[in-house]
Parts: sequence; C-alpha cells; structure tokens
Amino acid sequence: MPEPDRNQRKLLKQLARLRRRAGRVRDLDVQIAALRSLKMSEEPGRKTQLLRNLLEIRSQREKKLVDALDTDTVRDLRKRLKRAAANVDVSLENFDPLLHASRMFARVSAAQATLSEEVLHKYRIAGKRVRYIAELAKDRPAAETMIGQLQRMQDALGDWHDWLTLSATVKKLAGNVPHSGLQAAVTNITRAKLRDAMQVVAETKAALLARPYSKKTSEVHSADAQSRSAAAQSATAAA
Repeated sequence: MPEPDRNQRKLLKQLARLRRRAGRVRDLDVQIAALRSLKMSEEPGRKTQLLRNLLEIRSQREKKLVDALDTDTVRDLRKRLKRAAANVDVSLENFDPLLHASRMFARVSAAQATLSEEVLHKYRIAGKRVRYIAELAKDRPAAETMIGQLQRMQDALGDWHDWLTLSATVKKLAGNVPHSGLQAAVTNITRAKLRDAMQVVAETKAALLARPYSKKTSEVHSADAQSRSAAAQSATAAA
C-alpha cells in the first residue's frame, strides 16, 4: 500500500482533529441520555445538578467544534478531499475483504489471553476496523453473518464504554461526596454492562474463530453455488 502524500497527510490530520472534537460532543450526548434514563428516587437534586453540569460542558465542546469548522477550514477540506478523491484506487481485484477481516480478527484474538477491561477496549477499537473491511463484501452471505456478529459485539462494547465514561464523569463532578446513591447506581449499571460485554465478546470469538473464513472455503462455496445453479437450470430444461 503506497504511503499517503503530503495532501493526504494534511487531510487526515485535519479530519482526525475534527473527529476528536465531534466525538467529545457525542460522548456528552450519550452520557446525558444515559443519565436521564436512570430512574431513581434518591438524590433527585444531585442528578439534576449533574445534568446541568453535563449540558454546560456539552455547550462548550459544541462551540469549539463549530469554531473549528470556520469558512477557511471547510474550504481547505473540500479542496483536499477533491484532490484525494482523484487519486483513490478502489479496485478490490486480488483483495478478499472477508479473508482480510477474518485474519485481522484472528490476530487480535491471538494476542489476548484473557478478557479484561483493557482487552475489551482493544476489541472495541479493532472490531470497528474489522467490520469496516467486512462491509466491503456486504453483498455476500458470509459477510452478512460476520458483520452481524461484529455489530452485536460493537454495540455491547460501546454500551459498556458509554456507561464507564459516565461513571468516571459522575465520580469527577461529584467530588468526595460520601455514600452517593447516584454514583452507586451508575457504578452498578456499569458493572452489569461490563459482564454483558465480556459475554458477547466471548460468544463472538467462539463464532468467528470456530470456522474461520478462508479463500479455499470461499472457492468451495462458490463452486457449490454454481453446481446448484447448473443443476436447477438442467432440471428446468428437462421439465
């Protein structure tokens, strides 16, 4: 794969900066929604105050995002995107997305002995990349199965991560308040989400590693499909 040129490097740097700022706004949206969904009769005032704090922080981050999207920046991004698009080679000849995705997932799994929070973070990041590659072949049945399994894992890991982030925010904003019912409730939900995420990751590993996709199996499935098609055509002609 060729190294990105100067325009592409600059474009990637600009997009990464904008993605980080947009991600910070998105994180606050998720935390606010999660906190609002939390039903508890204790400490209603504390919950209300925390919501106000989160909304204020979100407003500040949104302003930074909007400021970053000034006219000059948007104009420069459009120019660089046009230049990059003119040099993109999207040919998938001699490239099997499912084979590549399967090998990527196998490498990630081989490097992780046991599941832990740190390992789950790695699966959360790697799972997205593997799914993006698999989606290049989304018109194939095998891809639909793999994508569905990876999406389920990504959803469980994302849900856990969102509550983990909220738990850290609650702890930070609550300060040294002893026996906080709000903090205890968020912590309990986060632990439950962690257990769910570990279970889903284990199931995804078992499913994807039990029968790893390979070029050979792909060719066999293709030959079987062609044979069935030919047989059906012969039967129709004979009738």
